[in-house]
Amino acid sequence: MSRNTMREAEGQASAIRRVFLTPGLAAVVLTVLALLLVGKAADLLLLLLIAILIAVYLGAFTDAIVARTSWKRPLAFAAAIVATLFVLWGIEALLIPPVIAQTKALAAGLPQYVTAWQQRLGMLVERFPALEPFVGGDRQQEVVDAIMGQAESLVAGLFPQVFNLAHGLINLVSVLVMALYLARTPQLYTDFVVALTPPRHRETARGILAAMGTTLKSWVFAQLFNMFVLGFLTAVGLWILDVPSWLAFGIFSGLAAIVPFFGVLLATILPALFVLDQGATAVALVLLLGVVVHVIEGNFIAPLIFQRDVHLPPVLTIMSVLIVGSLLGPVGLIVAVPMLAVVLVLLRKILVEQVYGDSLPERAADAGLRPSASPPNPESGTSATN
Repeated sequence: MSRNTMREAEGQASAIRRVFLTPGLAAVVLTVLALLLVGKAADLLLLLLIAILIAVYLGAFTDAIVARTSWKRPLAFAAAIVATLFVLWGIEALLIPPVIAQTKALAAGLPQYVTAWQQRLGMLVERFPALEPFVGGDRQQEVVDAIMGQAESLVAGLFPQVFNLAHGLINLVSVLVMALYLARTPQLYTDFVVALTPPRHRETARGILAAMGTTLKSWVFAQLFNMFVLGFLTAVGLWILDVPSWLAFGIFSGLAAIVPFFGVLLATILPALFVLDQGATAVALVLLLGVVVHVIEGNFIAPLIFQRDVHLPPVLTIMSVLIVGSLLGPVGLIVAVPMLAVVLVLLRKILVEQVYGDSLPERAADAGLRPSASPPNPESGTSATN
């Protein structure tokens, strides 16, 4: 091979490296900058995400009113806000006073429950001597103090710096205002995002945004109904079992359902701690109630209300809760599942449909990645890209 040929080959290789490395390097730099920005503004992005969820609810409520009446959208939007405020006022008037009273009674009787917990730990050590090094003697008070400390930390963590007294009102107003604007004119922001997309990808971007909206809408309403059913069944069951503060525990169970798996576990165990003084049978019945309620929810209610648009694989859901919780704190748990749903939409629309050409196996449906259209018939001789 001549020197000129070698030089030409080296020049071509250098040009290829520049073509591929320069965009790649730019992508890496932009990704790092984006991650740094997300890390610095995580709390603010959390506020935006909560505002989007509220806007999705208001927008869907408005669309439902428009579809069932001859009202214009502005009037339907105002009606949706008024109806929501009326429901919240009804909840506040009917449920909040007894819940506050029961919570105060629960707090007042906490020393009594602590004593009961210590007695039960002592009985447990007598029955199982191997537990002596862990919860025996002086260790009992340490265990109880550790539990109380963890509970206090959890409650304090629910109000991180972004929600402290100094900024809480500003953040609340900001979330509500953003939600109202997003719900009132969603097309404005959709068009803005689409306009930032290269022209040849704008239809894809519009489809992705539409799929995200459908998924979030399905999740919001399914989650609200699921929380109501869980709270109602738990409250009725605890009332039948004569558990103190049954209404407070029922509402807590409904609210905790927004955090998959971990919220369910906490809502099942917490009421059982407050019937320890009534004996092992009462504890077993309360735990059994929690198991039965969540078996009913998981096998009968959830399959009916959570459509395929919001079908999320359990392992990814748990990992999402753990990762988002560690990054954004306890409040981030509220948005962990919808964030996962959005990520799965992006993977399905971009990776599966655009990159892989809709060729994912049917088992992908169990991972929330089922393609929006069936893969082409291999015998037809056509490809997904044609």
